[in-house]
Amino acid sequence: MSARTSLGKARKQGAAANRHGYSNLPSREQLHRENERLLREIEQLHPENERLLRANEDLRRKLTEREKQIADAEKQIADLERQLAGRQKDSTNSSKPPSSDGPAANSRSRRRKKCKRKPGGQKGHPGHHRPLVPPDQVREVRPVLPVECHGCGHSLPRHPEEIQTVGTVQRHQVTELPPIQPYIIEYQCPKVVCPACGEGTRAPLPEEAQEGDFGPQLMALIAYLTVVCRMPRRVVEAFLEHVLGISMSLGSTQKCWEQASAAVAEPCRELEEQLKNEPVLNSDETGWRNNGEKRYIWALVARHFVFYTVATTRSSEVLIHLLGAVFAGILCSDRYGAYFKYHKGLAQLCWAHLKRDILGIQDFAKTTDAERFCRDALALYASLFRLWRKFQRGLIDRTQLIARSIPLQKRWFALAGRYLDSDDREVRNLATALFQHCDKLFTFIERPGVEPTNNAVERALRIAVQWRKIAFGNRSAQGEVATARLLTVSQTCRMQGRNPLGYLTEAIICYRRRQPPPSLLPQQK
Repeated sequence: MSARTSLGKARKQGAAANRHGYSNLPSREQLHRENERLLREIEQLHPENERLLRANEDLRRKLTEREKQIADAEKQIADLERQLAGRQKDSTNSSKPPSSDGPAANSRSRRRKKCKRKPGGQKGHPGHHRPLVPPDQVREVRPVLPVECHGCGHSLPRHPEEIQTVGTVQRHQVTELPPIQPYIIEYQCPKVVCPACGEGTRAPLPEEAQEGDFGPQLMALIAYLTVVCRMPRRVVEAFLEHVLGISMSLGSTQKCWEQASAAVAEPCRELEEQLKNEPVLNSDETGWRNNGEKRYIWALVARHFVFYTVATTRSSEVLIHLLGAVFAGILCSDRYGAYFKYHKGLAQLCWAHLKRDILGIQDFAKTTDAERFCRDALALYASLFRLWRKFQRGLIDRTQLIARSIPLQKRWFALAGRYLDSDDREVRNLATALFQHCDKLFTFIERPGVEPTNNAVERALRIAVQWRKIAFGNRSAQGEVATARLLTVSQTCRMQGRNPLGYLTEAIICYRRRQPPPSLLPQQK
């Protein structure tokens, strides 16, 4: 029995005795003894109380540790979920390039609505057939004569000059390659004796024959196979030997490639000088390698040409070097920070990047903010580009395009403002970017020649990425320069509708003759 219970019981007994007139109450000594007994019980309970307090503190400490472990585990789970979401993202729902998807990535067509049409040409679709070339371009004619008459079975003449024909001749053409063999040119330089003095004189080799043992067209073909066809050096070497019958060492193919680079140095320099004068430029960059060291290959797409350069950095220093301290034109790019740091003038941000970022949040959304933000953003995106397609088809003019886009621009700005303080980090970050750079999203509405996406330069970089995956970059600074020059030539010729092989051949001939090479700048009419 506890001390408090005993004391309470004694008090109740005393009160009852007073009510009934009892006089047999406990004496002072008895109460004193009872009090001492109770004090001893209290002293005995002190250690137990201390033990319980210590146990309580231990439990509190363990609870705090468990709560910290749970919080750490929840943070780790969230980090792992973000990493998993990042690995599950591909080029359809992030800014990753298509080359990074790999064979295990989801199909790009998964977002498209399935069509019930069968593959191939549809009913009523006009057929396309290979046309016959004019007779003056035919190298050989082979008459095909019947053996006997289909009517009576009589034998027919077997020689073309003996037959009599009726109606039109049925023509069928087969395109074939002639027998492939090297075309060897031998320069003979005899020593001619002078009839006046008897001194022998030998003429020097022509300038086009002084640069090695291979002609300009063969050198241009090697550069073409490397850059346009993206064939590694050893594959080019095997192709030359097994297909063309030309035996060439690996070092010789490299020298031919380097000479082709030297031949186009001046045209590429002209394009670099022209960059700062262009009214609109699309720019992007991607990783590159030089003998295992990190590099970046930059591509800038103008209206009539493409320019490449390989740099050691991805910073705005490259833009300053190429475009000057201030670029007066419109710079179109993604939301990479180097472009914001460099360019303070008119700019156009890529809507394709923006849409993929929105789709990425939507695919892995776990919050109400993310679902609502993505739903509203994609609806506004669809409305804006329906309007843009009407303008492209000529259904509305630019004045109408601007007028009808103003409400959509305001709704975009309001949407970004609503989610600036969102609890969802990805939504908050994207909304902040939209809010800060909303004016850079709609330049294409008002300015002719500006596209809403950066797809032109991404297509240009795709060629470089394919080359990087095959050849793993370069091994020297000279190789970097050659890569940039030959990519510039091949893609500029493609844009201008010129034959890159023919251009390279002409440039190498001019280089050997010490003549200015043909320009890649558009000719003024």
